[in-house]
Amino acid sequence: MDFEYKQIVVAVDGSEASEKAFKKALDIVKRNDARMILAHVVDSRTFATAEAYDRTLAERAEEYAKDLVDSYVENAKAVGVTNLVRCIEYGSPKVKIAKDVAGSFKADLIICGATGMGAVERFLIGSVSESITRYADCDVLVVR
Repeated sequence: MDFEYKQIVVAVDGSEASEKAFKKALDIVKRNDARMILAHVVDSRTFATAEAYDRTLAERAEEYAKDLVDSYVENAKAVGVTNLVRCIEYGSPKVKIAKDVAGSFKADLIICGATGMGAVERFLIGSVSESITRYADCDVLVVR
């Protein structure tokens, strides 16, 4: 193979789309003998206002993120992927994955799931996968 991916960021959020992306990523990571960076971004903007009413929201979001990433790590190890890193960030997934996570790990590929948003939601807020493809400095694979 002339070109191999060595640093692969896999964006996971627990959705069906990210599950499909994760499964595709397992094959690509093993084929390229690459390092898998399992990335989850806690979208802190979504609970900033609600936290005024429920102070445990941030703690629960952090706990969910750790459990989620740990479950992906276990699944990866079960199929023989051992060169992996956990990455949990806070902020906007649209920006964090494409710029901060990929940049800090010098990623040469980002794998993410396509979203199931409707046309109105995409128009108003845009999809995370669209933003990643637009702003990433490396290759991006959006899995349907």
